[in-house]
Amino acid sequence: MKLVFFDDFRLGALKGDNVVDIGSAVSGVAHTSPQDLISRVIADFGSHKGAIERAINDSAGVPVSQVRLRAPLPEPPRIVAMAVNYMEYGTRERAADIDAFHKSPSCVIGNGDTVVLPECQATIFEAEAELGIVIGKTASRVQPKDAYDHIFGYTNFIDVSARGFRPENRGSFFWGKTWDTFGPMGPAIVTADEVADPMNINIRSWINGDLYQDYPTSDMANAIPRIIEWVSWLTTLKPGDIVAAGTNHQGLSGVQNGDRIELETDGLGRLTVHVRDDLGREWPRTTRHDKTPEQIQAIAGPAPLDRIGA
Repeated sequence: MKLVFFDDFRLGALKGDNVVDIGSAVSGVAHTSPQDLISRVIADFGSHKGAIERAINDSAGVPVSQVRLRAPLPEPPRIVAMAVNYMEYGTRERAADIDAFHKSPSCVIGNGDTVVLPECQATIFEAEAELGIVIGKTASRVQPKDAYDHIFGYTNFIDVSARGFRPENRGSFFWGKTWDTFGPMGPAIVTADEVADPMNINIRSWINGDLYQDYPTSDMANAIPRIIEWVSWLTTLKPGDIVAAGTNHQGLSGVQNGDRIELETDGLGRLTVHVRDDLGREWPRTTRHDKTPEQIQAIAGPAPLDRIGA
């Protein structure tokens, strides 16, 4: 099942190239916001699944091209993003120490929306293609063997990042990660039963139609069970929270005004967003793979090299 929000945050499900309104199937769910609705549906999905499936089967829906898709998690209470969680095609001699950071719920935008690059002293902005893990039930101190039981589904996630602020702020996750519009996701939440092996799927991203990132989730330094174990040891995760699993940085290149960013993960559909920069800043289109360690260091600031690239 592929759950979406569309138009004025009506809850729907994708059916081929169409979207079906499933609001009637969950009309009894008291809620205060679209995020509250999807969180409650996720938390008690077993009770709602039958009615949702009937609603999907009973309607042809309308073409996706005729609606505006929204972020499937409009304002998740927690966005936990893993830092330096890939082996970078063997270019790392060892895995970095496991680490993560929070992104603000207000950073979320959806398919077709615009990333707005802020007026700040960044040396470059990058858009990191990532697998988003949607939490399905309360997770606290979860054992690795039980991790998948706590996952509702998956979605595309872009961790937009500002790099290389003035010296006193370099390396700050808050400065680099938390700006509004820095968390595109979607177009849908794909339920876990439709993703046979999330540790064996491919993630690809394009800028203006040119492929830049292309890597498998099998390159993760810390696999999904370890991620859920570690994050839930530090903080209790709730239904509707999202954990972004990190990225392979080798194909990253700067994004700038007028760009179109596309992200597609096997089975999760394609997420498309645009970029606006009122300052019109530009950066070379070279990728991390083409840069020397010294050039990467200059972009990211004085953090240790094994921590650069979160």
